[in-house]
Amino acid sequence: MTTVNHPSGDRIGGWTRLVTARPRLSLLLALLFTALTVVAGSGVADRMGSGGWEDPASQSTYATKALEKHFPTSQPNLILLVDSGKATVDDPAVAAEGRALAKKLAGEESVTGVTSYWDSGAPTLRQRDRGEAIIAARVTGDESAANEALERLAPRYRGDHGPVEVSIGGLVAVRHELQTTIQEDLLRAEMIALPITLVLLVMVFGSAVAALLPLGVGIIAILGTNAVLRGLTEFTDVSVFAQNLTTALGLGLAIDYALFIVRRFREELATGAEPLPAVAATLRTAGRTVLFSALTVAVSLAAMLVFPQYFLRSFAYAGIAVVLIAAGAALVVLPAALALLGDRVNSLDLMKLLRRGRPARTGEPGKGWGWLARLVMRRAPLFALATVAGLVALGLPFLKVEFGTADDRQLPRSAESHVVQQHIRDGFPGGPGGAVEIIAEGRPGTRALADYSAELSALPDVRRVDGPAGQFAGGRQVARPGPAEAARAAEGSAYLTVLTKGEAVDAASQDLVRDIRAQHPPFQASVTGTAAVLVDTKDSIADRLPWAAAIIAIVTLLLVFLLTGSVLIPIQAVLLNALSLTAMFGAMVWVFQDGHLSGPLSFTSTGDIETTLPVLMFCVAFGLSMDYGVFLLSRIKEEYDRTGDHTAAVEFGLRRTGGLITAAALILAVVMVAIGTSRVTNTKMLGLGIALAVLMDAMVVRSLLVPAVMRLTGRATWWAPGPLRRLHARIGLSEGESAPVRSGDDGEEPGSRSEEELRDPVRAGH
Repeated sequence: MTTVNHPSGDRIGGWTRLVTARPRLSLLLALLFTALTVVAGSGVADRMGSGGWEDPASQSTYATKALEKHFPTSQPNLILLVDSGKATVDDPAVAAEGRALAKKLAGEESVTGVTSYWDSGAPTLRQRDRGEAIIAARVTGDESAANEALERLAPRYRGDHGPVEVSIGGLVAVRHELQTTIQEDLLRAEMIALPITLVLLVMVFGSAVAALLPLGVGIIAILGTNAVLRGLTEFTDVSVFAQNLTTALGLGLAIDYALFIVRRFREELATGAEPLPAVAATLRTAGRTVLFSALTVAVSLAAMLVFPQYFLRSFAYAGIAVVLIAAGAALVVLPAALALLGDRVNSLDLMKLLRRGRPARTGEPGKGWGWLARLVMRRAPLFALATVAGLVALGLPFLKVEFGTADDRQLPRSAESHVVQQHIRDGFPGGPGGAVEIIAEGRPGTRALADYSAELSALPDVRRVDGPAGQFAGGRQVARPGPAEAARAAEGSAYLTVLTKGEAVDAASQDLVRDIRAQHPPFQASVTGTAAVLVDTKDSIADRLPWAAAIIAIVTLLLVFLLTGSVLIPIQAVLLNALSLTAMFGAMVWVFQDGHLSGPLSFTSTGDIETTLPVLMFCVAFGLSMDYGVFLLSRIKEEYDRTGDHTAAVEFGLRRTGGLITAAALILAVVMVAIGTSRVTNTKMLGLGIALAVLMDAMVVRSLLVPAVMRLTGRATWWAPGPLRRLHARIGLSEGESAPVRSGDDGEEPGSRSEEELRDPVRAGH
């Protein structure tokens, strides 16, 4: 095994010495780790769930589970849509086949609560024009068991059966199609993103060798995170949607970190440094920035752990794992590779063909970004006002956001379960999921149930109440119960169905749920149904959102303070990062809620946004924005510590990182857009929304707003009270190695301008 000898005269830190002592061994161990993660993470998607939007501690979740246990016919999750063709569903041959199918389904393992139009005669199970009817049942078990049962049952029942044709729908079919569609779309997204990313990296670096390094880090991060998620599925529920974030952040952050480290390494080599001292300088500077960046992104994603919905928690699991593994690979594997490559990191310059016959570039790198920084700072008030006004305007559509729940319309219009549910929505009375369901426990009795049903039927927006005490409408009984229903009311529990006049999750239905819960019957009544789930989810998100926001804000303020030593810069960072997300939230409503571009983007607008999705997109996009913010601030701080010249430091930071941040954002946007090609609406919204947020942050906020605001705040930007300055001196970290050069003891603007300031062209322009 080769050992690299460290020159004694060079400043080689302990970490550099550790990761480069035996670089070939380090790379071999990384290869072994990757191979093990391939094995450990295999089959992870098959063990993931496709739900997780509900609060497990809510009343609606309790009621749903109680109904599943005691009254499985009230909670069907499998629907056979029986099409009678040219005949009607009451045709003798069709009726005979329908009864035979229902009887066969009732005899299947893991199936209970089978009911059909032909056995019950219920008008809600028959299409209005009598061409289709429903067989409903409940598949028992958790999501994994239900999926396995569906895979066994669907081929037996789907297709032609004599005079009828059967299609499969219901919640279990929707979730199964979501899971398989996401897996197929994710594979396609990876096939799209990887080659385009490689081309962009070659264009950024010029060298094929340098371009392959970020991809290597990304592959380690993705495979490692899949192994972590596979392990977590043994202990908790994990959403299949989290795999999309794994791919996007695995590639995106790995490319960000590797870009920053490789770029800094090449800068050090360009100054004449030997490979090992160049690696050491890179880790002391860019390595610290990567560490801070990873911590800020991880904190933003970890905030989702405060929410009880496993859909959100799954993204926290995936996000934290992929960030830490990407940063670890960038700080361990990448230095070892750079130490071995040395100057060969610039090998295989594929851009020579494009440059053939053209004069070589001369001048300082990033000259255009330096010019932009000077222009922005000369007109700082104009750029600050125009940028803020534009971002706020783009976010205005979010003021009319309507929250809803995910359903079959997440799937493409051609998906079988979507087609079935749409047929039920359009042609069957009541539609799927439109009722409010109540389980009454504590031996309620027929008289108490009758009084309660009458009270509920008198509430606004109630069409009818069905239950063991009969049917009620307008505060009075309109149909008496049969003997079986009356007997059931005397047992330990009963259930009632409240049919509403409006849509399943409109404002009136949500208000109705609250009105029902405000009643006080002489027994325990728990409410569920689509509207009840939405009410509970919204309440759960609203209760915990302040905690999540506080965690993100406080930890971000602390980390940016440790990086900069300033009180004002962390506040600026949090506010400007939040402002950079306005375009994403505005587009979310304008495009996906209002349905603009639904044709070109091929999705079905439901008129609302799934309740948990804005939280997810905020946490992910905020973390990525902080990623770029840390890159820029670290170089500004480095130059300010070296020279003490605030304006020149801002220009230097943008000149050194503007192109890098833009390239990283463009590459990450390509990955997110590839994710956004998904046929599942939530995934499409996640990918395209975050791509927009990343581009706005890099090209508008970092390039225009940050330099304008820092110019307006001047050297007061770096102020901190004495105790905090002394605290930062002890525990703070930054890229620069020199002590800060300040004109005043407390960091305030001095009374007179220095010779450097007098020569500064930006100040001279004023």
